Amino acid sequence: MLKQRLLTALLLAPVALWGLFYLEGLSFALFTSVVIGIAAWEWARLSQLPALGQILYPAAILALLASAYHQPHLQYQALWVAAIWWPLALILVMTHPRWVSWWRCPARRAFLGLMVLVPAWCGLQILRVDGFFWLLYVLLLTWMADIGAYFAGRALGRRKLAPAVSPGKSWEGVYGGLLGTSLLSLGAGYYLSYGWADILQLWIITLIITAASVLGDLMESLIKREAGMKDSSQLLPGHGGFMDRIDSLTSAVPLFALLLLYGGL
Repeated sequence: MLKQRLLTALLLAPVALWGLFYLEGLSFALFTSVVIGIAAWEWARLSQLPALGQILYPAAILALLASAYHQPHLQYQALWVAAIWWPLALILVMTHPRWVSWWRCPARRAFLGLMVLVPAWCGLQILRVDGFFWLLYVLLLTWMADIGAYFAGRALGRRKLAPAVSPGKSWEGVYGGLLGTSLLSLGAGYYLSYGWADILQLWIITLIITAASVLGDLMESLIKREAGMKDSSQLLPGHGGFMDRIDSLTSAVPLFALLLLYGGL
């Protein structure tokens, strides 16, 4: 398993980095659309749509992305959709299984996927317009949160975060992730020659997005648990599927873009 994970990572990492930081404009939009399109197909499977639905669903998602590309104002509106959706997702996760009957049917699970995937794509486009620094920052943030949570959780994990959704996650892991991303925000503030007020603002935004990245992970875990699936697919040997790799980003990216736009940084 470890050999598979390393080999897949070595093959995919250069492609991902090239696509995210070298491509611009339409090329970047197409590259990210491919990733979201595959994730949409995986979400259709997790929603347990029929075979035809698993074809039509990603096609519909891609049509929405094309519309948003040609009407950029829709991309900004999608960020506000994320701002409404993710607090509702937090309620679904923290109260599970109380409300599971509300979203259990395939059509409603598919609708939730729209709230997850489309704003994430829009956030990527908005962040890339201003160069690649903030895009790189939010990627590093989610990776740092994941790494910090992994090691802190293994060493100190006692109190379960959401045992009905993801029994392996702990509050101590969350604190470890917050510590790691706090250090990242301080380093970024120093690199940008920010004053203390801006560093404090970036730190607060970073803490919010770190928590959001955990929520994105938990939301996918919730959908997978309902579908009875361990991974969203087997497209990435040793890593599961595309959704398994981008689940934290689906919440972090649009909310981070929104806070940057209206936070003055």
